[in-house]
Amino acid sequence: QALSEIAGMGGGGGDLQEMRARPLTERRVDMHGFCNPSDFQRSPYLSARGNIANIFRGSNEEGYKAYHADKYDEDKNPNGIINFGTSENKLCFDLMSKRLTQTDMNLMEPPLLQYPDWKGHMFLREEVARFLTYYCKAPAPLKAENVIVLNGCGSLFSALATVLCDPGEAVLIATPFYGGITQSVFLYGNVKLVYAYLDSKITGTSTRPFQLTVEKLEKALQDARAEGVTVRALILLNPQNPLGDIYSLTELRDYLEFAKRHELHVIVDEIYMLSVFDESATFHSVLGMDRLPDPQRTHVMWGISKDFAVSGIRFGTLYTENQDVANAVASLCYFHGVCGPVQHKVAQLLRDRDWINQVYLRANHARLKAAHTYVTDELKTLGVPFLNRNAGFFVWIDFRKYLRTGTFEEEMLLWRRFLDNKVLLSCGKAFECSEPGWFRIIFADKTHRLQLGMQRIRKPCQSDQDGKADSTDEVIFVSRHQEPTCASSSNLGDLIGLLQQQMRSSDWLQKNTAEQFA
Repeated sequence: QALSEIAGMGGGGGDLQEMRARPLTERRVDMHGFCNPSDFQRSPYLSARGNIANIFRGSNEEGYKAYHADKYDEDKNPNGIINFGTSENKLCFDLMSKRLTQTDMNLMEPPLLQYPDWKGHMFLREEVARFLTYYCKAPAPLKAENVIVLNGCGSLFSALATVLCDPGEAVLIATPFYGGITQSVFLYGNVKLVYAYLDSKITGTSTRPFQLTVEKLEKALQDARAEGVTVRALILLNPQNPLGDIYSLTELRDYLEFAKRHELHVIVDEIYMLSVFDESATFHSVLGMDRLPDPQRTHVMWGISKDFAVSGIRFGTLYTENQDVANAVASLCYFHGVCGPVQHKVAQLLRDRDWINQVYLRANHARLKAAHTYVTDELKTLGVPFLNRNAGFFVWIDFRKYLRTGTFEEEMLLWRRFLDNKVLLSCGKAFECSEPGWFRIIFADKTHRLQLGMQRIRKPCQSDQDGKADSTDEVIFVSRHQEPTCASSSNLGDLIGLLQQQMRSSDWLQKNTAEQFA
């Protein structure tokens, strides 16, 4: 069925509004972004499922293939492609390589070279429980028996989708979202995603762009049920990728209560929880809540790839009080285990609280903040709006003014112009964004690459301004505190608010201080 749907869709980027109008039952999974069906050739060597896996690839696969064939290197290939598309922290290799090569990390005892408990060695699970208790501010000590260890959070998504849903059932998620989740839940379990579409407009109970509300979740759920689709779970990303949003305790409780009303499992991905780099923002873990509305259906995942800048070390962990879920996931750990020596290294890392707090987190947060400031200052100079958040490695950027007709085809053309100019970004279609023209840029990189990459981003943007009215006077930079106002409004209060916002977003006052004049 899926193969026939893919073959019947035709090529091209397509319009997400058109996709939204199609019944869910007719789009088991949106393959627009993952393959070009016009190029599809069914292999006689593969099953139907194997053929899907063969062509199922990210919408930026073209970009990643080009990047791997032409990587930027300061000395060997200075004209190569700079990768601002992969969400990796490249700022702390010095700290992590030093810590991971210290003598306490090197251990080769027999138990580490033998089959472990598939949930993970108990010494590691105990350390994970202590670590999460401390950093998630849990009201009571978390239990090692509720911890399961797998080789990355992608594997966790696959395992949870497989044990919580039957083939053809669905999981609810808000868009835009990290697109790798689609692969994780679909390829193994044939589980589809139901989208709660978020957009930049502030309407109804929303107070900020792309805000997730219970009303939007309710609508998506009821639309799916009206079409006969069974939804088993809700996925929450906190901090959110690609938006950088951090949910308040009130919001988290509202989402969890919504799930409880509808008997939905909640999969909470907190993989960026220690990558909140500004003191003005506060992260609240679900594990830190005084009372979970439905603890037997709440499952929290975290890993070291983002917060500890080691995406090459595949380690993810699940915390769930539901032992049926834990045992079912553990059955799949046979395929997704973490090798013994790595489990030892991770345990040593997580127990070194002094080094984490006094050395690593201080340096990491300072470096992330400086890199974020540099990129957002460059965007302000360009007159490009963006969401100004304080978590993760990414900025969600509004390049809509560079699209003449506002279609996803044009978004892809702009993405290719950036790639032709030797910088790789991620376009909004890769995150199932409902509005063409939004892009994600990764800023967690060294200064010289950020500088060169932003120079390369400028060229397509500046060339697109030729012959067009300059809209920078009306640009609104979206902050956590002040949300955008309609610039065309004739209301005096709105105009004053817009002026105040533009003044706040300007760096003129910061650069021209009294001290500098003196």
